[in-house]
Amino acid sequence: MEAPEPAHRPPPRTPVTAHVAHLRQLRLAKDAMDRDWADPDLDLDATAAHAGYSRSHFVRAFKAVYGETPGQYLSRRRIERAAEMLRTADLAVTEICHLVGFSSLGTFSTRFREQTGLSPSAYRRANVGRGAALIPGCYALLWAGGFKPDRAAPDPPEGADGPSR
Repeated sequence: MEAPEPAHRPPPRTPVTAHVAHLRQLRLAKDAMDRDWADPDLDLDATAAHAGYSRSHFVRAFKAVYGETPGQYLSRRRIERAAEMLRTADLAVTEICHLVGFSSLGTFSTRFREQTGLSPSAYRRANVGRGAALIPGCYALLWAGGFKPDRAAPDPPEGADGPSR
């Protein structure tokens, strides 16, 4: 009978491997923000949990690595998406505000002006008409997740399938 193999031991943790693990944890949180940017319920606690850090440690670590706080990063990403929608989709500013994850039109407009130098309406006026026609709002809402399956029309009652042959 052979002796069992010794248990696998992870390599010793060096400053370099610790730093790489730290960056990996922050990247997981950043990926979650990139994936769920339109979710208005995406908050600092949930994002910090993706990294496995407390709120305060996460904010400090994220800013040290990426040069901006998680809130600034998420807001910038949402405004980038809103700018794209203002250029390409025939949707009201309020609809775009909510589709990109802002719950307040005032906050959205303020952040948009800080980032672009223009209000959302002025940005649209300055950028529409320079390319293809606007995407109709119904298609843009469908693409952006504005139509939810639970809001779909109910199935017709039995026997109401249309004329019988």
